[in-house]
Amino acid sequence: MAHSTSVRTVVAPAAGMGTRFLPATKTVPKELLPVVDTPGIEMIAEEAAGTGATRLAIVTSPSKDEVMRHFDEFPDLVEILRARGKDEQASKVERAAQIIQPVAVVQDKPLGLGHAVSLAESVLDDDEDYFAVMLPDDVIEPTAAMGEMIRVRQEHGVSVLLAVEVDPAHVSNYGVFDIEDTDEDGVKKVVGMVEKPAAEDAPSNLVATGRYLLDRAIFDALRRIKPGKGGELQLTDAIDLLISEGDPVHVVAHEGIRHDLGNPAGFIPASVEFGLRHPKYGPALFRDLETIMEKYRQRYR
Repeated sequence: MAHSTSVRTVVAPAAGMGTRFLPATKTVPKELLPVVDTPGIEMIAEEAAGTGATRLAIVTSPSKDEVMRHFDEFPDLVEILRARGKDEQASKVERAAQIIQPVAVVQDKPLGLGHAVSLAESVLDDDEDYFAVMLPDDVIEPTAAMGEMIRVRQEHGVSVLLAVEVDPAHVSNYGVFDIEDTDEDGVKKVVGMVEKPAAEDAPSNLVATGRYLLDRAIFDALRRIKPGKGGELQLTDAIDLLISEGDPVHVVAHEGIRHDLGNPAGFIPASVEFGLRHPKYGPALFRDLETIMEKYRQRYR
């Protein structure tokens, strides 16, 4: 049993169609697209394990078996690589199966993030009062952010969400928090949430960013909310229902980096940043980027 200052189960919704990456995602799930050489779903698994979690509940669609297969052991491939002296590559192949216990949760139809989260209820142990949700689209650094959220949960006994500040002109792309200050810097009390408001209607520029630490009460709230556009159940609506009924919800304001892997405009910069950090590829990539930047400088000035 996980100790009281960690989370046991992390839910990773991965059933989307990846439409913004078509045609690549006709055959390759978005969650397996590599950031340098590591798929987004494996990065989530590492982050989840880093919080002390022992179970990763991956919500997939019936046509996305490859996401779960990534966590298999691939002994034949490992044997071939080791026989050829490619020990580093063999270790990379083995790594996914060693990180955390993956559990498949099948979402038959794409009915929203709230619906995806609701399906994970059956995976939790009876004594799990809370669990985490990590969206593979969002890469958060430092990954200790969830640890800070767990600390706030332990102190206040509440659901805790991660928030980042965005340009007010872009709030219509996000779930936006209506907040009150607390006695603690970087921790706010949530008094409401609005899904994708117009800029002039947004209560703040603090937005949800793919990390949730949710009380088990969220499942009851998800059963009671009404589907919205396209028949989808929005997690934001369920959280807002809990707040309206007096359940305390807090946010931790994230001061670090957030990369959005959910669209090419975010995926490309993430790949560049991780590439520049890579001990093998970084130095050459930096020189290549300098050459490329000079080539395009006149176009984008």
